[in-house]
This record gives sequence, C-alpha cells and structure tokens, in this order.
Amino acid sequence: MFVIGIGGGTGSGKTTVANKINEIIGKENCVILPMDNYYRDMSHVPLEERKKYNYDHPDMIEHSLMVKHLEDLINHKSIQLPEYDFAQYTRTGNFLVLNPKPVIIVEGIFALYYEELRKYYDLSIFVDAENDVRFIRRLERDIKERGRTIESVIDQYLNLVKPMHDAYVEPTKKYADLIIPRGGFNEKAIDVVVEFIFKKMAEGN
Repeated sequence: MFVIGIGGGTGSGKTTVANKINEIIGKENCVILPMDNYYRDMSHVPLEERKKYNYDHPDMIEHSLMVKHLEDLINHKSIQLPEYDFAQYTRTGNFLVLNPKPVIIVEGIFALYYEELRKYYDLSIFVDAENDVRFIRRLERDIKERGRTIESVIDQYLNLVKPMHDAYVEPTKKYADLIIPRGGFNEKAIDVVVEFIFKKMAEGN
C-alpha cells in the first residue's frame, strides 16, 4: 500500500489534484478517501441550530472513524464510506463501499492536521492557492452543489472559514513533503507526483 495525504484550504484544488492522480494511476489501482464524508452527524440537533455550528473547525470531523477506515483499507478490508448531506448538515444513512487498492489518497482540508492520520502517509501534499481564488471556488461550489445562498456562503467565509484556515489549515504546510501551487492546474507538479508514485509502486513500496 502507498498512502498519500492531500491537504490544503477550501477551494484550493485538493479534490482536482486527487482526481487527476487517480485518473492517471488508474482507478483499479487507486482509491480516494474524502474527508468531507466524515463530518459529524448533527441530526440530533434542530436544523436552525445545526447551521450555527463551526464546520470549519477540526473538531467537526469524526477523524477517529476516518483513521479506522484508513487502517481497514491498509489491511486489505473494504469499508462503508458514509454519505453526507451538506444542505441538512447530517449523514444520509447511505454508504458507499470502498475496496482497498494499492494507492490510497486521503483528501481534505484537515488531511495533514491529525497526527493519527499523518503517521500512515508515505507522501504528504499541501495544495496551495490564492485566497481570492479559493473563495470564488468555494462560493461556486456551495451554491451549485450544496444548496447554499450567496449571503450564507459569504458570511460563513468571513466569520468562520478564513479564520479557521489561518488557525488550523495553513500551519499544516509544515507537514507537507510537497507543496503544489495553483492547485489542480499545476500539471507539472501532478506529473512529478505521479512519477514518484509509479516508482514506489514498482519498488513494491
């Protein structure tokens, strides 16, 4: 198994980088473990109260479950990836079965934050992008994919996302083996990463 951790701010291009690596290596050889699926289930809290929680704080990720699932994949066991509804701030109760593959990519804003995850990485990557670029991408994504209003996205970004990024995400750069500027558009950097992965796979890691 070769395990890669891909962290970086919201809208930086983490998912794009992960998907491009996945496509080049081949989906038969690679599985992506997305941190967004591990937000804590808030169904026990009324919807209006759920909206007030700070979802950009690392405590809102059930990282202990993510660690267990990563360990299962490393030990050649399939997992049930929880499905999360970002409009309702709850898990749907549905699951996606992920099977172990030679390359595992852990992807999310706090992918390099938790030491319990970092210890399993053979390669740690921080995807970087300008703040204004990240905000625009987040705005577009949350409106199109997560049913949010423009006002709610702007308010959340200014009051929670940016302060939490500065406090908890940006400092994780120090744990990265490689920093990729310009996110998913940096094809040269992605090529270097893929070449390195192929080399390690050939060596049997």
